Amino acid sequence: YVMVMSGHPRFVVRKTNKYIWVQLIVPRPEGDYTIASAHSRELVKLFSWKGGTSNTSAAYLTGLLAALRALQKNVKYAVPDIGLHRAVKGSIVFAAIKAANDVGLKVPVSDEVVPSQDRIKGVHVAEYARLLKEKNMLESRFSKYIERGLDPERLPEHFEEVREAILKAHGFTG
Repeated sequence: YVMVMSGHPRFVVRKTNKYIWVQLIVPRPEGDYTIASAHSRELVKLFSWKGGTSNTSAAYLTGLLAALRALQKNVKYAVPDIGLHRAVKGSIVFAAIKAANDVGLKVPVSDEVVPSQDRIKGVHVAEYARLLKEKNMLESRFSKYIERGLDPERLPEHFEEVREAILKAHGFTG
């Protein structure tokens, strides 16, 4: 109720088993109006993302994409809407909100709940992959990444490449 009555767009973050959706929605008497949106599947199609589409890195990149689209439509502020997701420190929904704030779309969030930059970039995944490689178990745990042509140890670098591509595609230089 408070979100609707504020008059501000909602920064809606939703996660399924396979994907992340981020939408900026304004309530209207005739029904909600979507100002801007992004889907993690777009990361693969438009920006050659080779990582997973429902993890923390994908959430950040999808939030970044939605926020940049909203900024292009002169949206400067939105109210966070995490739906039925529990507000757990470091969760995926907060990665998407952090991305919005990183490019200048103000979406209130406490720094205490936002995942670390290393976690967002997938440093923990790269370290785990390194450990598995030493035990000759990399293929069994990261078969999807490898199928897509991504060495999981390179995930942080790949994340940065895709992040830069998204920023460049939207004329963002900040």
